[in-house]
Amino acid sequence: MSQTEKAISLSQVKKNYGDFSALKGIDLEVSPGEFFGFIGPNGAGKTTLIRIIVGIIKPTSGIITVCGYDNLSSSSMAKRLTGYIPDRPYLYEKLTPIEYFDFISGLYSVSKERKLKVGEEMLKMFNLWDWRNELIEGFSHGMKQKVAMSAAMLHDPEVLVIDEPMVGLDPRSVKVVKDFLKDLTKKGKSIFFTTHTLSIAEDLCDRIGIINHGQVVALGTMDELKKHLKSGDSDLESIFLKITEEEEIGGELVPELAPKDSDEF
Repeated sequence: MSQTEKAISLSQVKKNYGDFSALKGIDLEVSPGEFFGFIGPNGAGKTTLIRIIVGIIKPTSGIITVCGYDNLSSSSMAKRLTGYIPDRPYLYEKLTPIEYFDFISGLYSVSKERKLKVGEEMLKMFNLWDWRNELIEGFSHGMKQKVAMSAAMLHDPEVLVIDEPMVGLDPRSVKVVKDFLKDLTKKGKSIFFTTHTLSIAEDLCDRIGIINHGQVVALGTMDELKKHLKSGDSDLESIFLKITEEEEIGGELVPELAPKDSDEF
């Protein structure tokens, strides 16, 4: 992927469920090597958008590309370049981690050598190597999350889409994951990341998008968000609360907070 080609590009992405509009025309771009945070209240549309990006559900309308590949017309290539880590790991629990890696490697045509190398590296990083031959059904939520994260790296994706990865992790594991993800972006990988732990988003992300009621209501770096809002607030939590509590009047976006045709809003 060239540096001029966007890792993720979304153009007027909409999703309707009957008369309900879950997404109301999302325009976003994520660059190669960018750590992009996407936050919003419960029910704002974050998970719906994530599932559209990774190809689990189809949009009602709009264009989504991953590394230049349309995720509808070229879905197999888009998925091959994407690694997905959901908030709740869906694993075959009658398998061991090693057996699960065998299964995932088969889906992506990962070589045996790479599977063994990456699988061992990831499990050792997460202190799970001694559990490699134990059934996943006996694992805690945090352990399952680590297995899912390890499996997502087997096919060396260019883009990682991660939904609440820190849930159930102990403090040491949180630091390990944060350092690992930062290192991936230094290597040119792109990360699309959602979390309710705003301090983590503030610490990790190059840019942050805020979604509310299916619309992107703010987009930019921390400095850009503070500058545009003319806010003296110094942390993301204060900015997030200000935007999501005040951005609607009578169901409409307040004009000064509505997304503009720029990288800021």
